[in-house]
Amino acid sequence: MHHEFWIVTAFNALFGRAVAAALAPLGFHLDPAHAVPDYLVMSLIVLIILTALCLAIRSRLQVENPGTLQILLEDAVGFMNGVLTEYIGPKGVRYLPLVGTVALFIFTANMIGKVPGLMSPTANINVTLGCAITVWLYYHIMGVREQGLGAYLKHFAVMPGAPLAIAPLILIIELISHFSRVMSLSLRLFGNVFGEEMVVAVIASIVPFVAPLPFLVLGVITGTLQAFIFMLLTVIYLASAVHTDHEHDAHAHEGGAHAAA
Repeated sequence: MHHEFWIVTAFNALFGRAVAAALAPLGFHLDPAHAVPDYLVMSLIVLIILTALCLAIRSRLQVENPGTLQILLEDAVGFMNGVLTEYIGPKGVRYLPLVGTVALFIFTANMIGKVPGLMSPTANINVTLGCAITVWLYYHIMGVREQGLGAYLKHFAVMPGAPLAIAPLILIIELISHFSRVMSLSLRLFGNVFGEEMVVAVIASIVPFVAPLPFLVLGVITGTLQAFIFMLLTVIYLASAVHTDHEHDAHAHEGGAHAAA
């Protein structure tokens, strides 16, 4: 049921030849008419939307008389700071740039699929996998930065209260657990968004206009929920990596978050 979106066709008509020429020396021989896939064009649209939104709000920031959009975004930032503080502690707000960016990107990407003529880039596994790998690398880097390389690697095999004899077994389990997080994050988001878009497409092909509306409304709810779950799991993984005072609480909450997902 895949079809070419007009905006993707237009983008490739403008930039496809240049992209194909730039990638040819690297061994990629692409058709200029399809040099840039639809999910990359849609991701670029999300980037443009968020950039324009941030620039517009930045130019209108007011302390005494904030606008409605500023209030909404301040509430969103306050909510994310609250989640970071709850799971990581007072220094959790330092991770807001990455956590907030991922949450806003996924939420916006989920929502633009509800606009006729566009699709959710998160309905493609390449996009969700990219988000998952970004989070995975980030929390490991932050873990090394906070603890030091030796101490961070040590926590993969040595757990408080566990005998050293089972350290090799714990190491294997921890490595499998951490690598599976990439699959878990990417497949959960991709499966939910792709499934919702497929249902809407099938219903629209049978009874157009009116019949898909309830599913679009449901998609708004599930898209928001999936963005929240992705953000929450990112915070939990960060909490376990940086070893704050809330570390044990984060491990306890992780099972509940996966169950809710």
